[in-house]
Amino acid sequence: MATAGAGKTVQDMMHPDAKCIGERDSLRMAAQMMRDLDVGALPICGEDDRLKGIITDRDIVVKCCAEGKDLERTTAGELARGLVWIDAHSSVEDALNMMEHHQIKRLPVIDNHRIVGMISEADLAKQLPDDKLAEFVHRVYGRL
Repeated sequence: MATAGAGKTVQDMMHPDAKCIGERDSLRMAAQMMRDLDVGALPICGEDDRLKGIITDRDIVVKCCAEGKDLERTTAGELARGLVWIDAHSSVEDALNMMEHHQIKRLPVIDNHRIVGMISEADLAKQLPDDKLAEFVHRVYGRL
């Protein structure tokens, strides 16, 4: 996928100021944050303000609601999955390759050991040429 975002870095394409859910916060709070922020995923941060994982709206439904768990008692940290992230100064091609490799549609962006944003397929859709976006979608969804 050469020249995917020619010359652009992840920081150029990301959605800045990602809001974290605390690892000890309830899934109800996570769901409410997702609703209020109109997002489908939240980075999970610890008390040290460091990234611990990510939680999606699907995680809440499948791993909590469908399993009969209590939204108030189950914490975001319990469902934290994958500590996959990318440095803000990495190339867009590196982000695309990482998202494909891990079969993910959202990727936390880190700078100086702190989360500074998220890059998602929606961000890519706004910035990439149609042929590069189609190639990315095929590579991520084609292996599911």
